[in-house]
Amino acid sequence: RYFLVGSNPAETKYRVLKIDRTEPKDLVIIDDKHVYTQQEVRELLGRLDLGNRTKIGQKGSSGLSRAVSAFGVVGFVRFLEGYYIVLITKRRKMADIGGHAIYKIEDTNMIYIPNDSVRVTHPDEARYLRIFQNVDLSSNFYFSYSYDLSHSLQYNLTVLRMPLEILKTETTQARQESFDIFEDEGLSTQGGSGVFGICSKPYEKYVWNAKLLEVVKNTVHRDWLLYIIHGFCGQSKLLIYGRPIYVTLIARRSSKFAGTRFLKRGANCEGDVANEVETEQILYDASVMSFSAGSYSSYVQVRGSVPLYWSQDISTMLPKPPITLDQADPFAHVAALHFDQMLQRFGSPIIILNLVKEREKRKHERILSEELVAAVTYLNQFLPPEHAIIYIPWDMAKYTKSKLCNVLDRLNVIAESVVKKTGFFVNRPDSYCSILRPDEKWNELGGYVVSTGRLQTGVLRTNCVDCLDRTNTAQFMVGKCALAYQLYSLGLIDKPNLQFDTDAVRLFEELYEDHGDTLSLQYGGSQLVHRVKTYRKIAPWTQHSKDIMQTLSRYYSNAFSDADRQDSINLFLGVFRPAEGKPHLWELPTDFYLHHKNTLNLSQTRRSYTYWWTTGVLKHLPLPFDEVTCAENRRKLIVKKFHKCEEEIDIHNEFFRPYELSSFDETFCLAMTNSTRDFMPKNVGIDPSPFTVRKPDETGKSVLGNKSNREETVLQRKTAASAPPPPSEEAVSSSSEDDSGTDKEDEGAVSQRSTPVKVTDTGDNSKITENVVQSTKDVYGVNLSDVPSEDDLTIYTRFVQLGQSQHKQDKNSLQFCSKHQLDRVINLVPISSFSQDNIYEVQPPRVDRKSIEIFHAHIQAGRGNMQPLGKDDFLMYREYIRNRYM
Repeated sequence: RYFLVGSNPAETKYRVLKIDRTEPKDLVIIDDKHVYTQQEVRELLGRLDLGNRTKIGQKGSSGLSRAVSAFGVVGFVRFLEGYYIVLITKRRKMADIGGHAIYKIEDTNMIYIPNDSVRVTHPDEARYLRIFQNVDLSSNFYFSYSYDLSHSLQYNLTVLRMPLEILKTETTQARQESFDIFEDEGLSTQGGSGVFGICSKPYEKYVWNAKLLEVVKNTVHRDWLLYIIHGFCGQSKLLIYGRPIYVTLIARRSSKFAGTRFLKRGANCEGDVANEVETEQILYDASVMSFSAGSYSSYVQVRGSVPLYWSQDISTMLPKPPITLDQADPFAHVAALHFDQMLQRFGSPIIILNLVKEREKRKHERILSEELVAAVTYLNQFLPPEHAIIYIPWDMAKYTKSKLCNVLDRLNVIAESVVKKTGFFVNRPDSYCSILRPDEKWNELGGYVVSTGRLQTGVLRTNCVDCLDRTNTAQFMVGKCALAYQLYSLGLIDKPNLQFDTDAVRLFEELYEDHGDTLSLQYGGSQLVHRVKTYRKIAPWTQHSKDIMQTLSRYYSNAFSDADRQDSINLFLGVFRPAEGKPHLWELPTDFYLHHKNTLNLSQTRRSYTYWWTTGVLKHLPLPFDEVTCAENRRKLIVKKFHKCEEEIDIHNEFFRPYELSSFDETFCLAMTNSTRDFMPKNVGIDPSPFTVRKPDETGKSVLGNKSNREETVLQRKTAASAPPPPSEEAVSSSSEDDSGTDKEDEGAVSQRSTPVKVTDTGDNSKITENVVQSTKDVYGVNLSDVPSEDDLTIYTRFVQLGQSQHKQDKNSLQFCSKHQLDRVINLVPISSFSQDNIYEVQPPRVDRKSIEIFHAHIQAGRGNMQPLGKDDFLMYREYIRNRYM
């Protein structure tokens, strides 16, 4: 047997799973549903160790032995033999949202469960295993123990604000249906010390291991289920005069109709489109962590292939294969299913920004535009006019070639109109200063205003043909516009405008480029070809050669390696499941019928051609149906009651880890990209505001010295996607034996804490010093000569003598000094309210009695002891009422 021991981060609570290894093909897992203390789990494992020891002299190992240490279970998978368990063995912290850590998977381990004695071998098992492992889990897969990454911040915080009465009724029902008899133990006797917690079901579209966890979902406790997303996650720190503002970018790639560039185009029969990615930018003030007390804002936008039945035949080996429409869809059935999903998740209005070419010598991309316009026109006939789908066609390629038009200026106009229609999410009401000094643009802002802040209603859906280069630039411009509104709503800038070439926009642009490169590698096989700098026409001449290399890389990937990657994705996501008697994955001529379920059996229920939306969606628009408080949505929530002192809800202990020895070298908030350190110029006298426009030669990266030093600095930058990590944490949270703190020392904890040392050859010492040490002109703004001049030394000596003579002067004799003597000495008069105030001593000012009484009254009022009002107070209040209301 395998024993899987899982603990909470503080290692005070444990759960144990028992996995049977005697079944050759079935998975038998026993969860005893009990929460153990550290002492109890030690005793349990000690008893198991004693009970499993073999007799002396007998061959084989005795007792329990640790198989692996891990951070979580990705899932269980079976091909043609028995089951494998997939474990996360290394992780790296990538972001922090309200004290909830988001981790990137760095390494995984697949362990075969059945014993060798019962194993039934199959010749094709090894090939399936190799295909499955082609999905590199260490590249851009993310998870969080306490934050739901499959939902947006708006959803997560809206659910948290559900009325308490609903929670109480849900809790009583949940307790009756609960299979865990220990969950509510001891809470009823503690009166009002309970705290409600809500756990929502993940949004399965963006969960990539849902099929891997399906086999154990109803067997084990939900704490074991760790849902992972695929896409991108990056976080940078924007310092506004020392105030830390975290800018986070999270991209969730859809697991439905997922695949590679030319093999997955358009949509499937269920309305899921290829290359569908939801991008969310989250902004919050990191000086306050709590979701209830802090200031949080987010904006969501979507990219995805054109929702039609279309494809491109890559057998022609052309760089741009011809686009063909595979099925006629006069009633826009597929588009209806797709936009129905969007109305449920985002509300209205849905805005389509279509960037494909409209004027072409030979009809190519225009085929898609014409069909999409027809589909949107048809669907809009049946929607109320105020909730109609908004279609914005804009041929970005044509405007890029034009010398008269600035592409980004035009995109900025589109972005402004889009953000005004959809609004954005912020969890605090408008600040008083924006009411006193209202901004015209702010007053025109859309969305849904509630007492606790604002909600985003509707979403922008951007597409070109590939949804890579043009789409990323358009999304960046919309994100930049939304970022200005977010900063304004948190009271950080006085107008909702952001200029290019400021530290804030440069930081945001870098995040978006990392985001675009990552998504492009996943779908297209290469990094972005055209970047924001390309469209601004300020890219260096070396960029053209890089663009050519990326184009070639993309072509090679699409022609030769995409088919294998597609097979791996199909196997990993459970789209194809191997079975005896069925053709193997590599024998299939196409995977078309795997993704289009209606090719195997016809649906019994046919959707209406006119009422194409789900029942109940229209009633709540513009609000998204998923966020409305109704019986159907409440079924997706699991409500649990905690004791207020419990570790699970203690954000302070979870975030600061007082029980661990921390090292500054490994502290995430110090390692992340920082606007002051990485973008602000290093010269003295420069305005430190991240909203000041810098000259191109004045940026933090251009004053870093010569080429080699600049390259070294760029390498050291810790951006979210390409950051060199703090040393990966060695796993300790779940294993086949006791995971208590005593075993950590044997696992190389010392090597984790060691600081990396750069070893260099002695011959290059002079060169390295030359690169690293900056000139005094760069650091201080002036050139300091080796020896001060005689005049400077004379002035400095006089200054020292003046200071000495001032402090030697007797204070009492100053009153009797003649004017003649006073002329020789500078009389320094204190300009503060401190009677004695200099570099040697400070005498605090005397406070009069009335001030002390007011202060004491203020302290008492804070404790709830109000002072009785005097006659003067009553008269003053009466006068105020008369002037105000009479």
